[in-house]
Amino acid sequence: MTSTQVWPEQGWALLQLLLVASVSHAEEPVCRQRGDPGNPLLCKDGDIILGGMFSFHTSWKDRKDTYTHKPLPLQCTSLNFRDLQFAQAMLFAIEEINNSTDLLPGVTLGYKIFNTCGNVARSVGLTLALANGNEIVSVPSKASCTRPAHIQAIMGETSSSPTIAIATVIGPFYVPVISHFATCACLSDKTKYPSFLRTIPSDYYQSRALAHLVKHFGWTWVGAIRTNNDYGNNGMATFTETAQRLGICLEYSVSFFRTDPSDKIREIIRTIKASTSKVIIAFLSHKEMDVLIHEFSYHNLSGYQWVGSESWIFDSQTAKMDIHHILNGAIGLSIPKAHVTGLREFILDVKSLNSSNNELFTEFWETLFNCKFRQSTSSANIQRECTGHEDLNGVQNSFTDMSLMPIFNNVYKGVYAVAHALHNIVSCNKACSNKVQLDPFTILQHIRKSHFTTKEGDEVYFDENGDPAAKYEIINWQPKENGVVEFVTVGLYDISLAPEKKLNFQNKSLIWARNSKLVPVSVCSEKCPPGTRKVLQKGRPVCCYDCIQCAEGEISNVTDSATCVRCLPEFWSNERRDACIKKEAVFLSYEEIMGALLTAASLFGTCMTASVILIFFKYRKTSIVRANNSELSFLLLFSLILCFLCSLTFIGKPSDWSCMLRHTAFGITFVLCISCLLGKTMVVLMAFRATGPGINVKKWFGHVQQRLCVLGFTLIQVIICIIWLTTSPPFPSQNFKEFKDKIILECALGSAVGYWAVIGYIGILAILCFIFAFLARKLPDNFNEAKLITFSMLIFCAVWITFIPAYVSSPGKFSVAVEIFAILASSFGLLICIFIPKCYIILLKPEKNTKKNMMGKKSPHLF
Repeated sequence: MTSTQVWPEQGWALLQLLLVASVSHAEEPVCRQRGDPGNPLLCKDGDIILGGMFSFHTSWKDRKDTYTHKPLPLQCTSLNFRDLQFAQAMLFAIEEINNSTDLLPGVTLGYKIFNTCGNVARSVGLTLALANGNEIVSVPSKASCTRPAHIQAIMGETSSSPTIAIATVIGPFYVPVISHFATCACLSDKTKYPSFLRTIPSDYYQSRALAHLVKHFGWTWVGAIRTNNDYGNNGMATFTETAQRLGICLEYSVSFFRTDPSDKIREIIRTIKASTSKVIIAFLSHKEMDVLIHEFSYHNLSGYQWVGSESWIFDSQTAKMDIHHILNGAIGLSIPKAHVTGLREFILDVKSLNSSNNELFTEFWETLFNCKFRQSTSSANIQRECTGHEDLNGVQNSFTDMSLMPIFNNVYKGVYAVAHALHNIVSCNKACSNKVQLDPFTILQHIRKSHFTTKEGDEVYFDENGDPAAKYEIINWQPKENGVVEFVTVGLYDISLAPEKKLNFQNKSLIWARNSKLVPVSVCSEKCPPGTRKVLQKGRPVCCYDCIQCAEGEISNVTDSATCVRCLPEFWSNERRDACIKKEAVFLSYEEIMGALLTAASLFGTCMTASVILIFFKYRKTSIVRANNSELSFLLLFSLILCFLCSLTFIGKPSDWSCMLRHTAFGITFVLCISCLLGKTMVVLMAFRATGPGINVKKWFGHVQQRLCVLGFTLIQVIICIIWLTTSPPFPSQNFKEFKDKIILECALGSAVGYWAVIGYIGILAILCFIFAFLARKLPDNFNEAKLITFSMLIFCAVWITFIPAYVSSPGKFSVAVEIFAILASSFGLLICIFIPKCYIILLKPEKNTKKNMMGKKSPHLF
């Protein structure tokens, strides 16, 4: 095609576009309603109109849109008696208000009630129709297409998903929407749904109440099924969050909708069959519950403990469908029972339906009595012809069932909330100087502030989220002998009470799954008894764990403890690891064998030394006693008695005084003892070594000098002990390290330097004494005491050298025993090596106890 051919066609198209634009601009602006007009199923004129949105049908016919023609209106099917009852409850409340002389006198309420068929898109369209009216074309005007809403408030919808759609669309216009059965917690968000209120508690409280109910019975391993819509998904999300906080685990959580394909339902059944949990949380609407019951019956699944939400737990039609008693023993939450005087009679009087809508009445009558009018276009396969004179008294179905009276009461209270708000506005307009405009926003503000009591005594008010006070009855399905299930109220959950009092059970026996009277058990792992702790199984939920016994020194005194608690240092765990017991205090006592033997050895040494003193005292004038300073010999024997006795201070329970006394007494008495020996050896050595002319030994090593020597050496030890006791003295302490299950009562050294200074000083004196005695061992004397002192000091040094490693390595009271043994061994060594040979001569060889024999050149054979 050439360019000369293109331009004329393009120019013609542009001319047509400009012509349309100019014609459109020339027309006067008008407001037109788009789409098909929505006609109310039930309506009545009045001074003030209330809207109603109910699902009179539960389904609709599928249609295939070709997008070449305008879609046909939705064709609703399956008449829903429940929502029909809800609508009649609304009509009953309106009629009661119109007949009242106290509430809205002189004002008549009208209504427009639409059928949403449970379809969200249809609900949105009808909501706009309620707000705008049904005029096809508005009056041409230069003003904008805005005007006050056609209705003042909307009652409904029943389900959460359609209600969310309605509240979202109508919210910006602040038209009050009051639902009687939409429980989704999401609707409490006033930023998204500013004009929404409800007369049924939010699932925010129900989901938490269900979690606490499950926790109350100890079910920590459960399965969950929910409706795949806003009601089920939001409710189960809140339940899951609370359950996790309470230590409850979900083995599985599945969802479905009643229109899902059968494959998905079968997959859910397979999941339940493969599970180990015995409790199922069913957050389902009654419609999904009916589908699930059918599948459970088909697969012969039973024995599960059901926990249900308020949507189905007190629904008698659901109970009637459960012909295989799958739900027997079910427990759940329901709205508290209610009664509205005259409402039952009004619902069963179907004349109001006949006068309002003949088409609805025809369908209702045919469905109710399972018949067909001759001129009816119903496609149902019904053979019996309706006469119009059927008796309602003989019919038992969901329409005549009044088990949903609490929900009827919610509708009733919602209408009265609007009426009270209108009454306050109208009354103010009559009495106030400034008239209040009757518009939806003003009505919404007054509804939120309304607080009244119904004729039945129910208190009605809304919180800041537009929700009523949450209170639930705990319902238990208890089958009777005739097979009919009775909904027994066994408890109450009241959110307004203290946390520990919210869940309250009455003194009624409960029936569980399989008609058992024992509470079923549903746990992943059995409870860990006291004395053990939980260890999570790898890759599994926190409710699945193994029980591990607490380690030594740790306990757990509660069931299912996550950790073991370590006992205080002075306590130890018992064999069961469920209690801390006082550790046994261990010390070297007189009662035990070791203590008794050491005490006996100490006393024996004391008596033995005392016997030597008596012998020496009796034979004090003999040569062997007088030789080498008998005064030092008696002082030495006295110090040995003190050495034997000081060992007793190490036995018994340590105290402040005993700890200070034992080491100081030991140090001073041994220094006194060795000082005496040192004085003896020095005198012997000097006496034989100092033989030069003019040397007077007695001048430098006389009795006075010997006493001063002993006193000086001992005084140094006393000074060391005083410094030790004043700076950091020994003190009683508890040793927890040596033994796990025992406390060692011992004396802490206080200052290790002080202790080893005392021991070291004794060691220095012992070495000096050994050196002097060794040098004097071959001096000419028939009875040279230096040999005996040398041998005794050799034993003394050997004992105390071996004492050090033995003392350091011995645990607890055995270190004390080692020290006592060293004291006694060294004391016996001194006593036996020095004095027993002399006693032998005194008692058995008196003929050798002469001065002449003592001064002999040749040493006698003593033994």
